[in-house]
Amino acid sequence: MSVNKSLSELRKAIDELDDQLLALFNDRARFAKEVATVKLAEGEQGDFYRPDREAAVLRRVQENNPGPLRDDHVARLYRELMSSCLALEKPLTVAFLGPEGTFTQEAAYKHFGHAIKTLKTTTIGDIFQQVDNEAAHYGVVPIENSTEGVVTHTLDKFLTSSLQICGEVELRIHHHLLSNVEDLKNINVVYSHQQSLGQCRQWLHSNLPGVETVAVNSNAEAAKLAAQEVGSAAIAGALAAEIYGLTKRVSHIEDTRDNTTRFLVIGNREVPASGIDKTSLMVSTKNEAGALQSVLQPFSDENISLNKIESRPSRQHAWEYVFFIDIDGHKDDANIAKVLEKLKSSVSFVKVLGSYPKAVI
Repeated sequence: MSVNKSLSELRKAIDELDDQLLALFNDRARFAKEVATVKLAEGEQGDFYRPDREAAVLRRVQENNPGPLRDDHVARLYRELMSSCLALEKPLTVAFLGPEGTFTQEAAYKHFGHAIKTLKTTTIGDIFQQVDNEAAHYGVVPIENSTEGVVTHTLDKFLTSSLQICGEVELRIHHHLLSNVEDLKNINVVYSHQQSLGQCRQWLHSNLPGVETVAVNSNAEAAKLAAQEVGSAAIAGALAAEIYGLTKRVSHIEDTRDNTTRFLVIGNREVPASGIDKTSLMVSTKNEAGALQSVLQPFSDENISLNKIESRPSRQHAWEYVFFIDIDGHKDDANIAKVLEKLKSSVSFVKVLGSYPKAVI
């Protein structure tokens, strides 16, 4: 485009492009509605969300993106477009850890877009229950943080739940000190989730030494308390500040710049392969020498790398453990299917928690 064009000419050109985009967006929406009609005619029930299809679309538009828009911005635009189109077919209800304004809610919007119905819950266990009872189509639960490690409450729920992992979300976490107290010297207590307090431990020690810290169920709950109590503050995100009318006194107080939390999407369905997938499984070993080696050897034999391995008490017998393992690939891939068959003969219990598309950044 010529740099010699006037401002009015440039604006006119943008308006014309916007008209074309609007027409194309609605054309896409009409096709989405036709897809729903075909699915219903073929007897398909339930929701029409397809994690594998959406992940493939997002990856394709990123691969074809010529710029200057960044790949993550392109993915965000298309995610919202697909979210709006899906809402025309059948709106999704997604359960998250409430109250309004938590990072879990942000993760739900990042993964599904904003054209969803959100269902707030008070505990991670409630999220599993709402999905299991079909009050929500899907749920979003935190699983690990790059600074503070695994969220054990979520792992423990998989010990008894029949729900499948249908997707994952990676969310950069930026913590802010929120308060209506103008002078930090007048802050007597700081509320936040235990994980967030740990992620800001050094900052709190250096900037608010001696100030009491109180762990609560969520950062949004912390913000709600800080809005109500004189002399209090909260560590939470920007969404919580907006919802509860608090001022950002200090921004980005997390101790690690790349502070990221990984969330899992849970549901009642298995997900077909998308081409770039991850599989999570749960393995219980026999209480004998070399038990862990019996778990690891089949993966080594098939040259499959373990992305993560975590252990939790089995809650069946003292000193017996369950291992949670993440690997690359889909359970239907030949090499992974072979490993799963080998494990059945060498361990006391193996369960695939889900195969799902890797997070699209």
